[in-house]
Amino acid sequence: MSKPVPDKAEVALEYPDKFYVGTFEHSSRFEAKLDGSGIALVLQHPGAADERKSVHLHINFGLLAGILRELARSVAALPKDDIAHREQLAEALDELQRALGAK
Repeated sequence: MSKPVPDKAEVALEYPDKFYVGTFEHSSRFEAKLDGSGIALVLQHPGAADERKSVHLHINFGLLAGILRELARSVAALPKDDIAHREQLAEALDELQRALGAK
């Protein structure tokens, strides 16, 4: 079940001969779920055929774990006074840990 995008996502794909960029904001929707080998993420922007866009991404668990570790190492780059974003991330992480049975 897809949900409204609560903030913003920017996606860029770069190939040797092409460059694609797209933004997904509040009028867009997302879906994220675990499957047998990783996470599936879908970002969708509805609208007329010339405005519609979607991105489908699958990340295996090993890569996701590596991404989370890199995020942990770079959290110092998030300003200490950015309380709102720190709380959003901490609350989401707590929810994931509870769901995994890690707490």
